[in-house]
Amino acid sequence: MLIDDFEETVYHLPAHSHTYYEMIYIFKGNGTHVLNSNRIPYNTGDLFVLSPDDEHYFEIAESTRFIFIKFTDSYFSGKSYYYLTTAPEKIMRLMLLKEMKLSFDEPSRLILRNSIENIITYHQHVKDMDTSPLVYFQILSIFGLIREAMVKLNVRIDHGQPDKEQLISYIHQHIYDPAAIQIKSIADYFNIAPNYFSAYFKRNFEVTYREYIDDYRMKLIENRITSGKSSMKEIAEEFGFADGSHFTRFFKTKHGMSPRSFAGNRRD
Repeated sequence: MLIDDFEETVYHLPAHSHTYYEMIYIFKGNGTHVLNSNRIPYNTGDLFVLSPDDEHYFEIAESTRFIFIKFTDSYFSGKSYYYLTTAPEKIMRLMLLKEMKLSFDEPSRLILRNSIENIITYHQHVKDMDTSPLVYFQILSIFGLIREAMVKLNVRIDHGQPDKEQLISYIHQHIYDPAAIQIKSIADYFNIAPNYFSAYFKRNFEVTYREYIDDYRMKLIENRITSGKSSMKEIAEEFGFADGSHFTRFFKTKHGMSPRSFAGNRRD
């Protein structure tokens, strides 16, 4: 195990990868962590985990003190993970942890900072970090915090992604609120990097996010029109269209005809 503790105003390395695992704790400062092409804002108290072959670098906005904790697979070899149930290396390879920033509540943030400070203090006075039970249990406590943060997000460790049904349920519940289903809003809700959300959605659902949203809205709109219980103005307002012309343009793009023509064809 190796510990790097340094502060910089300009990050000293370009995009690079390693053959080992890294925990990166932001002791102070802010900026952007570019991890596997995902741009993730960082602030004091944030934690990132990297596995071999991940590529990253930092764009520093405010002078940042970094704490790097580095180790290989052998560090956990033959040791118990206790309540984790999942090997730490497997957790660190989860794709979702490279697409988002974990959110810790205040008690967890304090415990995390204390654990990091304990490791730093031990490192300053003891040379052999690899065989120290004290350091090992501090590392496990950090993985425990990661696990708890993922549970609160309903993230399954075995898949490393939000439950598909939960994601679709959110879309269906907010389909009448355009602001809530904007990529930034839904990405923030599920704690996924906004600039990666579209690729994430297509990978998991085999259709683009915009196509899914448009197709689902259209099915609901068709049902409204077919039922004959709502006027075109009411339907446009219900689905958050700015005005009738915007609603008509959206409908024509999908159907090649206006909503009124579609209604007339259904009556015929």
